[in-house]
Amino acid sequence: MTDVVRERARAEAREVLAMLDFRDRELERIALVESPMRRLVERGAVALAIGEAMGFSEGQVQHRLSVADMVRDQSPLTWLAFGEGRIDLARVREIGHTIGRLKRADSVHRLDQRVVGYAESHTVGELRAWLRSFVRRVEADLAVGRADDERARRHVSVSHGDDCMGWLNAYLPSHELAAIEARLRDQARRGTDPDDGRTVAEREADLLVAWCLSTSSRDGEVAATSAVDANIAVSIGADVLAGAVPGFAESTDGQWAVPARWIAEVAATGSTFWHRIITDPVTDDVLAHEYLGRFAPDILAIALRFLHGTCQGPGCMVPAERCDIDHRQPFPEGPTRGDNLGPFCRRHHGYKGHGLLHWTTRPQPATPAA
Repeated sequence: MTDVVRERARAEAREVLAMLDFRDRELERIALVESPMRRLVERGAVALAIGEAMGFSEGQVQHRLSVADMVRDQSPLTWLAFGEGRIDLARVREIGHTIGRLKRADSVHRLDQRVVGYAESHTVGELRAWLRSFVRRVEADLAVGRADDERARRHVSVSHGDDCMGWLNAYLPSHELAAIEARLRDQARRGTDPDDGRTVAEREADLLVAWCLSTSSRDGEVAATSAVDANIAVSIGADVLAGAVPGFAESTDGQWAVPARWIAEVAATGSTFWHRIITDPVTDDVLAHEYLGRFAPDILAIALRFLHGTCQGPGCMVPAERCDIDHRQPFPEGPTRGDNLGPFCRRHHGYKGHGLLHWTTRPQPATPAA
């Protein structure tokens, strides 16, 4: 399979190179056309000609050419790996989009030096999360500024559709969305009446309506964190936590992050109970303790979900908060202990239970900006 995957990636690279070569030759020819209007029209038709030959829309052609130009010009190691079939077009696109977000040349150089090794051995979803973390770490000051600007754009919109239904959309900070999501999931599954014919999705929708229509708020003067009742784990570097450098608090699954001071603002309200879990492979920490019984105590389950972040199935990005805590060596032969437990989503848990998946702990991703 490895040979097939590499050959497919090389074929994608040849396709992109052919598009670039055709575009460049056409632009050289068009530059010699005397009429300015004719040059303008023919330049615009280049993408159309490529699209007709390859079955792409003009937008798809322009997007591919734009990404290819950016990666070829600014990330030579990535471009070389693409030509050799070590990474495919999907990964090149993710890297190209990240280059477009970086503002400093040295940041792009650091990305080029590090990203290929990670991209070769991880899924596109994992790479996307790694790239987001990379941007936050290498250009933390700029990323914090962008986050503050976006926070000022938070809003709610309502649109009515057909069949008496519509959409409620909210553009909110990620840590508040994560808390809302966690609270909805927990409340909708808690103490379900067996005679309740509603699905979990219906119960979540009904809960949201009940919260929004509650009369406990007064004149809209309700703190953003007043209704938060959720267990959210984030990772914050010690230097960032101390305020020595700008930086982010990152979710354990790597799917979102917010400026660290946003989290500090929430913690300062006293409305949320926070866990700070320090893992140390040398000293005797919570993961080194063994517990009796089959099910992990809450503190151990929290620590394991914080440590791993996502399901331990190959390439799976389901957040650990939605996973079962599973024994590597089945209980009671295997102990209920940190080194014998880990998060598995329900699907991969089932695969493992039927012998279709052998558990080998996934390596923790390298720190992007190290």
